[in-house]
Amino acid sequence: MGNPKSMSTAKKARNTAERLAGQAKQKIGRATGDSRLRNEGRVDEAKARVKMSGERLKDAFKGR
Repeated sequence: MGNPKSMSTAKKARNTAERLAGQAKQKIGRATGDSRLRNEGRVDEAKARVKMSGERLKDAFKGR
C-alpha cells in the first residue's frame, strides 16, 4: 500500500490545508460582514485542529 509514515504526513498536510481554509473563510466573512461564513470558518478550523491533535497523539504512541 505505501509507507504508513507517509500516510500520516498526507493526513497532516490535509489537516493543515483544512485549517488554513477555515482561517480564510473567517477572514472573508469578516471582510464581507457575512457572519455565517465567518462562523463556518471557525468550525472548519476547530475540526482541523482536533484532527491534527489526534495525529500528534497517534505519533506519540507510535514513538515518532
